[in-house]
Amino acid sequence: MLSDPTPSTALGEPMLPAHQRIPADIHSLPDYERHAIRHVERDAWNHLQSGADREVSLRRNREAFDALKLLPEPLADLSGAHTRTQLLGSEHLSPIMLAPVAYQRLVHPQGELATVRAAMAMQTGMMVSTLATHTMEDIAQAAQAARRELGRGASLYFQLYSQPLREDTLSLVRRAEDAGYEAVVWTVDAGIKRSRFTLPPGIDPVNLRGAASPPRQTSDLMSEHIVFGTPLATQAPDWDDLAWLRSQTALPLIVKGILSPTAASRAVAMGADAIVVSNHGGRVLDGVVAPIEVLPAIRAVVPSHVPLILDSGVRFGTDIVKALALGATTVLVGRPQLHALAVAGMPGVAHMLHVLRAELELAMAQTGCAILCDISKRLIYTN
Repeated sequence: MLSDPTPSTALGEPMLPAHQRIPADIHSLPDYERHAIRHVERDAWNHLQSGADREVSLRRNREAFDALKLLPEPLADLSGAHTRTQLLGSEHLSPIMLAPVAYQRLVHPQGELATVRAAMAMQTGMMVSTLATHTMEDIAQAAQAARRELGRGASLYFQLYSQPLREDTLSLVRRAEDAGYEAVVWTVDAGIKRSRFTLPPGIDPVNLRGAASPPRQTSDLMSEHIVFGTPLATQAPDWDDLAWLRSQTALPLIVKGILSPTAASRAVAMGADAIVVSNHGGRVLDGVVAPIEVLPAIRAVVPSHVPLILDSGVRFGTDIVKALALGATTVLVGRPQLHALAVAGMPGVAHMLHVLRAELELAMAQTGCAILCDISKRLIYTN
C-alpha cells in the first residue's frame, strides 16, 4: 500500500480503507466506481481513470455501447438456460474474464492475490499482467490454493509485454509455462504511449526485476515527444516478434490490442489462437474507434473457430449481449475490478463479477436467449 499514513483522495478527503462488507447501496459496476474514489489515493485514482489526451477514445468506448439498442424477444423457453461457453479448449462458466490490469496494490494491500482468489471463487478466468505487483508464481499459487479450497476455479492466462531483450521476454514466457498458466496474451498496442504517472514507493513491477529496463515512455515534456529514431520506436513489437513468439511456446497465443481487420487476419494467419479487440481502455491513442464498432468487421475476416475477445468499456450485462451479438466470444472487464478491489477487497471483486453475470442472465432472458449461441445480430435494433 502507499507509504503515506494519511493519503488524500481526488475529493480532497482522507483515504478510506477497504470495507469488510459490501456497502448496501452497491448494485452495479458504476456503483463501485462511485464508492472507489474514496478508497484510492489521488494520483493513483487519476491514473486509473484517465484516458489518452482529451479522452475522446475513453468516452467513445462507452458511447458506442450505448448507441447500440437491443430488441427484446419475449415468450422464449428458458428451461435449461445457462451462460457456459468454450474458450481455447476449456469450459468457462460465463463469457466474462478479468482483463490484465497492472499495479493492483495501488488500490488494495493484497492486490492481485485478492483478485485471483475472487476470480477462482466466481469461476471467472483472469489475465495476469506482466506489471503485476505480485510475482506471476505467487498469483498462480494463490489460484491453485483457491481451487483446492473451493473445489472449483477458472482459467489463468499470462499477459506479456515484450521486453527490450528477447531473452527477457522468453524468460517471462518460460516462467508462465512453469507456473501453469494456460495461455499467453501478447499485448501489441501499448509499446509507444505517454505516461505521466510515477509509481509510489513500495509499488513496482516485480516480474521484471533483473530484466533490462525498457525505453521510457513519452512524457508530458515537449522535448520528449519525439518517437521516431528512438528506442521507443525501434523496440516496439512487430510482426517478426509475433513469428518468433509463436515459435517459442506451445501455449495458446492470444494477440491483444488489435482494431484493424487486416491486422487481425494476418495475426491469425501467423499463428494467433485468439484476438483481443481492444484500444487499451482508451489509454494509448486518442481519437480511435471503439472496439465494439470494429468487431463485426473483424469477425467477418477471422475464421469462425478463432475466438474474438472484446475489451474496453464493458460495464453492464447488456454490453455483453451486444458484444456477443456482434461476434465476440468473451468480454474483458478492466477498470471495474480495481474499483471493486479498492472498495471491498476480494469480496468486492467477487460481488462485482456476480452482479455482472446476473445482469447478463437478465439481459439474455429479456432477449429470449437461453444459451449464448442464441445471441445473434438479430437482437441489435438497427432502424
